[in-house]
Amino acid sequence: MAELRLLPWTSPEGKPCYLSADHDDSRLSRLADDVEAAQLRSGEQVLAGARAVLADRAAGERAVRFALTRAGESLEEVLRIAHSRGARIPAAYER
Repeated sequence: MAELRLLPWTSPEGKPCYLSADHDDSRLSRLADDVEAAQLRSGEQVLAGARAVLADRAAGERAVRFALTRAGESLEEVLRIAHSRGARIPAAYER
């Protein structure tokens, strides 16, 4: 039986979504891979923006709060990806 894959999105209620597939190149698996890649690229952009805001001594509270909010959202996505990928590492590679 295939292991469940944690998908890089949640249900409308905010609950995790999982995929059970016999192979990693199913249509939904490829879509999840594409979404993960987009989320990682977005996270890089958010990090660059947050660093710019933090480096700007004139940045106001609103800018800092926005940057922190986006950084938190991106971190949540990246952690979901890390958990999903970590769960798919074969036991032979775990120490």
